[in-house]
Amino acid sequence: MVDPLLVELSRLQFALTALYHFLFVPLTLGLSILLAMMETVYVMTRRTIWRDMTQFWGVLFGINFALGVATGITMEFQFGMNWAYYSHYVGDVFGAPLAIEGLMAFFLEATFVGLFFFGWDRLSPRAHMIVTWLMALGTNFSALWILVANGWMQNPVGAAFNLETMRMEVTDFVAVIFNPVAQAKFVHTVSAGYVCAATFVLGVSGWYMLRGRHIELAKRSFVIASAFGLASALSVIVLGDESGYALTDNQKMKLAAIEAMWETEAPPASFTAIGIPSRSDRKTHFAIHIPWVMGLIGTRSVDTPIPGIDELVQRAEARIRDGLIAYDALEKLKVDRDDGVARAAFKASSHDLGYALLLKQFVADPRQATEQNIKDAAWSTVPGVPWLFFGFRLMVLCGFVLLGVFAVSLWHTIREAEAPRWLFRMALLAMPLPWIAIEVGWFVAEFGRQPWIIEGVLPTFLATSELGIYNLLLTIAGFTLLYGVLAIIEVRLMLAAIRKGPEIAAVVEGLRPGRPAPRPAVAPAE
Repeated sequence: MVDPLLVELSRLQFALTALYHFLFVPLTLGLSILLAMMETVYVMTRRTIWRDMTQFWGVLFGINFALGVATGITMEFQFGMNWAYYSHYVGDVFGAPLAIEGLMAFFLEATFVGLFFFGWDRLSPRAHMIVTWLMALGTNFSALWILVANGWMQNPVGAAFNLETMRMEVTDFVAVIFNPVAQAKFVHTVSAGYVCAATFVLGVSGWYMLRGRHIELAKRSFVIASAFGLASALSVIVLGDESGYALTDNQKMKLAAIEAMWETEAPPASFTAIGIPSRSDRKTHFAIHIPWVMGLIGTRSVDTPIPGIDELVQRAEARIRDGLIAYDALEKLKVDRDDGVARAAFKASSHDLGYALLLKQFVADPRQATEQNIKDAAWSTVPGVPWLFFGFRLMVLCGFVLLGVFAVSLWHTIREAEAPRWLFRMALLAMPLPWIAIEVGWFVAEFGRQPWIIEGVLPTFLATSELGIYNLLLTIAGFTLLYGVLAIIEVRLMLAAIRKGPEIAAVVEGLRPGRPAPRPAVAPAE
């Protein structure tokens, strides 16, 4: 049996690196589109202020992009280092979109990032604008393949277990790409990145306005960020609703846990605005319900029920029993591959094999499991309800607050010649909100999938490598130290660039190969 501490440390290490990496990804996604929009205005109007804006925000984009690449590489090494059995069992499926992301999207993105920074004086304005748009598309396209891989972990379509190789293999790559969960996650994640970038631009512009610096750049940046952010925030809400609808079909237990819905309600189900869920007595205390809302979001109907946790646990127990038939047949086939009876039995129950593997947490051979083991395994399919319940509501609260910030900002900037100072303070204070919402949202998505590393196929506790506890503790400490240093570097570089303002673009321009270094503003004393 697997050491639970080994599993928890492996999960902790990947969670820390993933959450840290995801501090940079959303800002990169959104800033790339804003840069393309700003440069398009420059090409259309030929007003240099828009070129200055593109170059200034481009410097901040470049700093963030570099840190995102550096932290992303570490994550991919962990699949082989910490999750060796996972890589062996599903590498043929999971590795394909990752390889495409590296070979196509990342190279496309990195190539055009280089042209963006070094092509200002080598390309015509129109050609450089095209490069900027291609950079933005490459950046967003890169996210697509990562989310295709992650979406398959949430909803493993287009793949099947191969009896000859004893591994999962692709049977329909088109189904993997167009997985409804992956597509919903992609548009929702990208829209959240746009909100993040809009809030960042809004906050920095607000700071300039409060300090009375770079007023023309700040005013225009504030307006474009308000409009872009409002549209993005609305799309996040709409696409988040679509993600909820996808959960109803593919991850019913996650949806029930997010709602702390212990029992199946008569349709249409109500939405629990707030409450205190308790796993000990399987109730949600002091709950405030909004009638019909959850039924409409989750089923798009008024007559379809949403199953509660208790009902889903009973379904899991039935699937564990069916999976035991597949597990027994598989063990017989390991001895005699020509056993026709075992092959037929495995084919009939193979879709529930993963549920039988849940028993390995309680007994070495699932076929020796007791009734209590089966019941415990069924209840292990319930993730941490309070964490998901409150995490989801924190994410939604941040989203609606940001929607209000963008709406108020746009209202004042298009109606008033001089916006009130409190508006800029509000924009500055709102800057942490998108990162809070994004990190919490990612936690809800991944923690809500537990105990599965691949939904219904492979439990997380079976996917780890045979690493020692001390190896994991050492690497966690090393990553924490390294990422702490990188965080200090990132913050200092960003703050320095923001304090310097648009002049930082001129400094970068002078440091490009083949160009003279920028002259100091004041000649040094003789």
